[in-house]
Amino acid sequence: MLLSEQEIIRRDKLKALRELGINPYPADLFPVNHNSKQVKDGFEEGKKVILAGRIMSDRDMGKASFVELQDSEGRIQLYFNRDNICPGEDKTYYNQVFRKLTDLGDFIGVEGELFLTKVGEKSVKVDKFTFLSKTLRPLPLPKKDEDGKVFDAFVDPELRYRMRYVDLVVNPQVKEVFVKRTKLFNAMRSFFNNAGYMEVETPVLQAIPGGAAARPFITHHNSLDIPLYMRIANELYLKRLIVGGFDGVYEFSKNFRNEGMDRTHNPEFTAMEIYVAYKDYNWMMEFTENLLEHCAIEVNGTTDATFGEHKVSFKAPYKRVTMTDAIKNFTGFDITGKSETELFEAAKSMGIEVDDTMGKGKLIDEIFGAKCEGNFIQPTFITDYPKEMSPLCKEHRDNPELTERFELMVCGKEIANAYSELNDPIDQRARFENQMALAEKGDDEANGIIDEDFLRALEYGMPPTSGLGIGMDRLMMFLTNNASIQEVLFFPQMRPEKKQLDLSEDEKLIINLLKEENNQLIADLKAKSALSGKKWDAAMKGLAKHGLTQVVVDGETKTVVLK
Repeated sequence: MLLSEQEIIRRDKLKALRELGINPYPADLFPVNHNSKQVKDGFEEGKKVILAGRIMSDRDMGKASFVELQDSEGRIQLYFNRDNICPGEDKTYYNQVFRKLTDLGDFIGVEGELFLTKVGEKSVKVDKFTFLSKTLRPLPLPKKDEDGKVFDAFVDPELRYRMRYVDLVVNPQVKEVFVKRTKLFNAMRSFFNNAGYMEVETPVLQAIPGGAAARPFITHHNSLDIPLYMRIANELYLKRLIVGGFDGVYEFSKNFRNEGMDRTHNPEFTAMEIYVAYKDYNWMMEFTENLLEHCAIEVNGTTDATFGEHKVSFKAPYKRVTMTDAIKNFTGFDITGKSETELFEAAKSMGIEVDDTMGKGKLIDEIFGAKCEGNFIQPTFITDYPKEMSPLCKEHRDNPELTERFELMVCGKEIANAYSELNDPIDQRARFENQMALAEKGDDEANGIIDEDFLRALEYGMPPTSGLGIGMDRLMMFLTNNASIQEVLFFPQMRPEKKQLDLSEDEKLIINLLKEENNQLIADLKAKSALSGKKWDAAMKGLAKHGLTQVVVDGETKTVVLK
């Protein structure tokens, strides 16, 4: 294993601690009775406290030192005095253990009493400290210059998302996003529970990937010898429970879709779905706006939120616009009664990329997505979708070409989707068969499998029902002003980490020379390296094998470039 100089030094300190009879990773309970926030909020001079956390800064002044300790609630200053820590003649524990074998990032426990420094800072005068965990890698702590300007901050998204555990330590403001995430879930859960609805759980592994139009992840069950799918939605199972007699059920569902990744999509995401018997989509619109107003207040203390350059208000009520009117308003094209061919040609004329696998629903969705949805900044219900776009939705009571469906748009993105649910089993079978036809035509998002058990459940009778789905991660983005979904997920999906190449010293030398000046003449680079012909040839061959360098030939001129 290749270790940095700092990592080697820390391992040497680990060994030295053990040689002194100190266990750097003790198993004993440490009896913490305060955290940093409690100390500051309930400060009493002379009060005895026991705290634990990480050392985040250290000002060593010889016989005394000031340390900043970070715990789950923030930071508190500790004062270490040699004679206080070691009242006898043996000062080893202070001079050796504390000053020489302790590093930034180490976990310690301290016992002491509270006091105010000369500048009025609430601090702990340490009487005793205990090693709780030795840190073997240095934290990438930001630094400040004399003017207070921060540099070397841990801000690279690739590293932050991959090592969230480090991100949370050195960028404590990140934690607030996830505190608010928990507040959002708790607010929504209490809103539903107070309305009398029941939280349930449904299968993650499903025999048929139903309830949405998306590509599933596929796995195999060895004992049953059958393919299984990670759920793309939990809708059909929740409706089965309405058939079974529950008036209202909801679930916070981990869903999985084998599709692209970008700033608003992660292959694993959290959705909330709720189904309420004897309701329709008009009732659900009012329920939704009241729900989101409640959640915004619980999370941020206000119905107002900032997202990028936009100020958004989640205060009810929200504007309502039909999909037909939205498309007509922003394109001048009326989709009413249009055939698939007419929609196809219209989309092409608008500069929208289309292909022969797209049916009417997909074409209308592409037109709306490209030309309309980005215009809706304030929360807006887009209602009355064409039937082809909504295979699980009830036909509109006033227009058989439409369905009783709405999506809630905020800042050009959908965060909620709701229906008056289709409960006619014969109509539902016909819609499923139409989806199969689209799948056979090549639409990889169409569901090509009919869920016969769900149809059987409908044949036993499902009362009039309205359902709502909310993308929890996307809603969290809006409530915390984060443009990337990765910022609101503790551990977003990442590409595999590139393996560190084991380069020879000669190869490293050439790489460093090219970093100073790329695209050098091969003769000049060889001369700068001062390598023998044999070593040069071996190093260049190794770098080419790793795909790090390339020799570019232009006539008689040969140069080396760093890829």
